[in-house]
Amino acid sequence: MATVRSFVTSWTTVLPVIAVVLLVLTWGRELGPVPVTIVALMLAGTVLAAVHHAEVVAHRVGEPFGSLVLAVAVTVIEVALIVTMMASGGEKADTLARDTVFAAVMITTNGIVGLSLLIGARRYGETRFHPEGSGAALATVATLAGLSLVLPTFTTSRPGPEFSGPQLTFAAIASLVLYAMFVLTQTVRHRDFFLPVGADGQAQDEDRHAAPPARRTALVSLVLLLIALVTVVGLAKVESPAIETGVRAAGLPQSFVGVVIALLVLAPETLAAARAARHDRMQISLNLSYGSAIASIGLTIPAIALASVWMPGPLQLGLGPTHIVLLALTVVVSVLTVVPGRATRLQGGVHLVLLAGFLVLAMNP
Repeated sequence: MATVRSFVTSWTTVLPVIAVVLLVLTWGRELGPVPVTIVALMLAGTVLAAVHHAEVVAHRVGEPFGSLVLAVAVTVIEVALIVTMMASGGEKADTLARDTVFAAVMITTNGIVGLSLLIGARRYGETRFHPEGSGAALATVATLAGLSLVLPTFTTSRPGPEFSGPQLTFAAIASLVLYAMFVLTQTVRHRDFFLPVGADGQAQDEDRHAAPPARRTALVSLVLLLIALVTVVGLAKVESPAIETGVRAAGLPQSFVGVVIALLVLAPETLAAARAARHDRMQISLNLSYGSAIASIGLTIPAIALASVWMPGPLQLGLGPTHIVLLALTVVVSVLTVVPGRATRLQGGVHLVLLAGFLVLAMNP
């Protein structure tokens, strides 16, 4: 009874319910500074609650399914934020999807990977993981990014960095196919490649953490996860004008809105990866980072392609020369990190420097 009571009164249970009430009270209204701040805090808290419940479900189903659940949950939030803000027709809405997806790729492949490697290597001297699984994930990320974010810059069917209708359809279908193939590889065909590496270098199928939650607890968390995701969509719609205004007031380029969205939705993912690294489960950290990058492109591009049918304005997906260089550097460095199957603090520092370079150029192009 005490356990049930503590679960019901937990902030992760109460917060999504409060967020629903706040959404009802603020929907369709112009908000002042104080309500905007409250909505922003509630939005961040609901994202954390959503990912907490995703982790509960993930713990119940085990690895590597757990990392997949968490990555998909985060990506659903990201897609919802992008679509709601594009639908509002704000400034630079035609490039919001590109800016957000690219920011997510840089944050996951450099920020989350770099931080995890630094934490793991600092504590254990050297981190170990499966190059087969991580390499396959990295190859998928590179292919998805190349097809969806680089090629539009060089196509000639449209005057700007955008796909024509048939090209966008191909990119959306290819993204879904690659994502489905990766999920099949991760969860069925080569599951061992995505499990933590033990001291003997072999995959560990056992869970070092506490016993998995009961089925009833996992089902309740699944319901709360869905409620939290829906609430995040609504609160993001309420908050989107304030985000764009804040970016303008800070003197930052409007494209930085995409970076803000990516940082918001990936903050809990970063914490989860860091915790895994502290427990010498670097493969889980890489699953989370590369899995989120794959889901970010593989699910966002098809969703945005579908939404573009009824949304006004063009959909510009092509990256500029600076970002293409950053993406190429990231792919090369990531290959050199992943191929040996082990890494030190140096690799973690290199990835974090790449992320810092991206953020500096995002603020001052």
